[in-house]
Amino acid sequence: MKYVPHAYQRYCINRLITDETLGLLLDMGLGKTVITLTAINDLKYNRFAVSKVLVIAPKKVAESTWVKEAAKWDHLQMLRIIPALGSLAKRVKALNTPADIYVINRENVPWLVEYYRNVWPFDMVIVDEFSSFKNHQAKRFKALTWVRKHISRFVGLTGTPAPNGLLDLWAQVYLLDEGERLGVKIGDFRERYFEPNQRNRERIFNYAPKPGAEEAIQKLIGDICVSMKAEDYLELPDCISVTVPVVLDRKAQVAYQTLEKEMLLEVDETTIDAGSAAVLTNKLLQLCNGAVYDEDKEMVEIHRCKIEVFLELVEGLNGKPALVFYNFQHDRDRIKKALEGSGLRVRELKTPQDEDDWNSRQIDILLAHPASAAYGLNLQQGGNHVIWFGLNWSLELYQQANKRLHRQGQTEKVILHHLAVEGGVDEDVLAALNTKSATQAGLMKALKARVERVKGE
Repeated sequence: MKYVPHAYQRYCINRLITDETLGLLLDMGLGKTVITLTAINDLKYNRFAVSKVLVIAPKKVAESTWVKEAAKWDHLQMLRIIPALGSLAKRVKALNTPADIYVINRENVPWLVEYYRNVWPFDMVIVDEFSSFKNHQAKRFKALTWVRKHISRFVGLTGTPAPNGLLDLWAQVYLLDEGERLGVKIGDFRERYFEPNQRNRERIFNYAPKPGAEEAIQKLIGDICVSMKAEDYLELPDCISVTVPVVLDRKAQVAYQTLEKEMLLEVDETTIDAGSAAVLTNKLLQLCNGAVYDEDKEMVEIHRCKIEVFLELVEGLNGKPALVFYNFQHDRDRIKKALEGSGLRVRELKTPQDEDDWNSRQIDILLAHPASAAYGLNLQQGGNHVIWFGLNWSLELYQQANKRLHRQGQTEKVILHHLAVEGGVDEDVLAALNTKSATQAGLMKALKARVERVKGE
């Protein structure tokens, strides 16, 4: 296929060629992969500016996305791309096979750094989904900092650079410029641009930017970051969000309210921290979906109300395929069981072949966990309906997962169906997602409100 880049894509390609360090903060669907591959091809074969390129990506993206994207376009046929995945022996064999680009999953970055030590061979490194390196304490981040001085060209690709706030930017920008713009220590960055927000006597839970901080940070990093939004450059079909109410029957409602009350009253709102808030809401979300794990990690079904609504929704699609996101493993198992005998072609998204089969319309219901399907996968050809059977608090995963269908190449309106238990914690999560505040702060605020309500009863 002949590649004719849009004007914004040409601009990004030129920036990647001229700038040795660049954060490409492009919204989902704007073509980050083909842009980057085009620049690599030019740098490698026209300018002889790079010799060996490493791409670090989420596992599913590393498995197929980069190889498939290169195979799609005529001008990239010379590029040799090898995924270095799997067992130790497979990774070592791949790394010792001649190629232009090596793709590795981010979990193996510490191993890769240790493997090469002082003979790091990659003069260009691309981190796909750069926001996964936002934690300055993570092993993957620390490992990259050890070899950063051996990397002459460094590129970060993401559509969500600061999913939980501006503090997420420090580690990513540090990998780009080694502390030149935002400082060499995150403590100094935090002290300069942020102030404590939610806290108790012993602990600060989160920070809020000081007045003018966002503008100051954007100005500092503006020369090494390109930021573009999809709505400014693409004419995508509409994305419509629909809430599908789930009404619990009397027995299920009593069970839910009893367990909710018992759990919430175990803690006082003044003692709720991030850890306990996550545990409590996690249990309540399981209850909304209809089952919980007991102390032995065995699934106990409490009600089938959401399953029944889900089945009605699938029937109402009249044969149209649906990408279904679940939150817990027992959600997946119960959905599979409920669809047995339906005649529908049900598949769990696990391999690149599943992606291909979905896009060729050989799957009716594709089950996926947002954490494993949020990045890089192109599923827009397989359908236009998304069903959120179970919600979670991660705004980044939610947005990225929805963009698997709502992206360049989609020809129909994308419908997002959210199954939400009326009066349940589902509604808290959905409200936070809709206001784009699905962070730790939103979780704790919603939980404290529920504690107050239960106390009032």
